[in-house]
This record gives sequence, C-alpha cells and structure tokens, in this order.
Amino acid sequence: MVKIGTVEIDGLLALAPMAGVSDTAFRELCRREGAAYTCTEMVSAKALVYNDVKTKGLLRTGANEHPCAAQIFGSAPELMEDAAGLARALSGADVIDINMGCPVGKIAGNGDGCALMREPEKARKIIEAAVRGAGAPVTVKFRKGWDKGSVNAVEFGKMCQEAGASAVTVHGRTRTQLYSGAADWDLIREVKAALDIPVFANGDIFEPEDAVRILRRTGCDMAVIGRGAFCNPWLFAGANALLNGETPPALPPLSGRIAAAVRQFEAAAVYKGERAACLEARKHFAWYLHGVPHSGRYKAMAVRVETLEDIHRLARLISKNLNSGSGELR
Repeated sequence: MVKIGTVEIDGLLALAPMAGVSDTAFRELCRREGAAYTCTEMVSAKALVYNDVKTKGLLRTGANEHPCAAQIFGSAPELMEDAAGLARALSGADVIDINMGCPVGKIAGNGDGCALMREPEKARKIIEAAVRGAGAPVTVKFRKGWDKGSVNAVEFGKMCQEAGASAVTVHGRTRTQLYSGAADWDLIREVKAALDIPVFANGDIFEPEDAVRILRRTGCDMAVIGRGAFCNPWLFAGANALLNGETPPALPPLSGRIAAAVRQFEAAAVYKGERAACLEARKHFAWYLHGVPHSGRYKAMAVRVETLEDIHRLARLISKNLNSGSGELR
C-alpha cells in the first residue's frame, strides 16, 4: 500500500499524465488493465483561473477513477494557489500534481514545466502556494535536471519535500534530452534515498519486466508508465502479474486489441464529442497497429477517420484482413 499524504493507493503501477493521450477514456482503459493510480492531462493554471471551458473539460475524471490526481502547470504562485483549489473542485481528484518536468518548448519556453528546475526558489513558492490552495495532498513531477551540466534532481526533490509536497515523480532524463537516450534510473535511486516522502520512478518502462526492474533498481514506491502504454495498455496487467510472482498474460489477439481501441474511442466521443474523439483517435489507432505486419495501409486510413462510423469500418477491415494474415484491402 502506497500513501500520498492520507490517500492510499493499492498497487505499484501508475499511468503518467500525457497531453493528448491520457484523457478520461484512455485512463479508464488503463485502470481496467491494472493501473492503480492515474492523473489527468496537464492543465494551465492561468487558463483554469480565467475560466477556459476547454481546460475544464480536461479535468473530467471517470466514475470509478480513484485514487487519482489532477495535474496543473504554471509559474505564478498566486495563480497556482487558486488553480489547485479549482482543479480539485472540478475534477474531484484525490491529489493535485504540479508539472515541473514538461520539456516541450511552448511550456518550458514560457518559464513553466521543467524551466522551474532552473529556479528552485520560485518553484518552492509555487509548491507552497499550491499546498495552501489544494485542500488535498500535493505532488510534484520533475526531471533529472535542465541539462547534463545542471543535474539537480536530488536537491530539487529535497526542496519539494521541504515545501510541503507529499510525494514526487522523477523522470530520469534532462530537459535537453527530451525523450532520447536512456533514462537514468541510478539518479532516481539517489532521489529516493535522499527523501522521506514517497518517490515514483518514470522513464523507459516498455515491457512488464521493465516495471519490475525499475522498482528494484531504484527502490521507489511506484513505477509510472508513460509512452510504454501508448500502444499497449495491457502492459499494466503483465507488470502486475510479474510483481505478484505470476506469469504475465499473453497480449490479446489483434482483434481484441482493436475492439478495446474502438471502445476507448466510443467513450471519448461521449466525454468530448465525436469530432474531437476522432481527431485524437487518428494517432491512437496508429499506435495500436504498431509492429503489426502489413499494417501500413491501415495506418494511412487511420489518420483520415472523421466519424465513429469510419472507425468502425476500419476496425472491421483490420480484424478481417490482418487477423487472417492478409494486408490487402477488401
């Protein structure tokens, strides 16, 4: 049992918050497959405080999605204090997570996300403000550092703890690495050894065995799975089996994987409307076909779906043709 403040998590695997990926429908699928803890896509504190409708929609959580977190980002303490309370109220989440690890230019370039690792005192004020406003435990996600010349994850983690964070998640890459190279699990282990609060490990979990290895290598309290779940939410079931000393279940057949994808897209249409769901389904569909022989034509079709009927038609083609070993369109 892992505890974030007073929030108890019955499991060792979490789904990482990922913009444009970990929406409510995808999180529900990952929960069914064994993710014990999930988090919303990150939302802008400024947009939230200024009542942006689209931002509020990102905070929707599922009926059975507990315990869970809502993630916010920003660099103004006063906005983060208000946003933490609003995010909690709108989402019903059990925890508020602060993103101090996002490396993309439009976030870090504005002084948010991983840029705050270069301003630890400002980051401290942001965490303290969020703790005041959240009415729930506050956690922080950050990286190894900004670049290889400024690796400060251990010191940054200590600051987060002192500022009132109830847990931290560490991605073992610097901002300049983005998602290239190997995640530094040894550095994550150093953070874990230096802190008294729970530390969650993130980076390079693509197979069930990776989840076991990262937990053993780092001594962390949970493993946080990100890109590894893109085309394989069944990764959670496999990793849980290994952690319990059991044999991982076989990956569902292609027809079963495609059926799960369709259910995900249908749920997304209920939550956000058919048009938005289909636009996001384009990349998700292609991920589900990753590594499938002769799937190139179907991936090309996936990026053009406009309606749920298009999705159903494509799913039928894939199940009929690729399951039979044929890559020909019929």
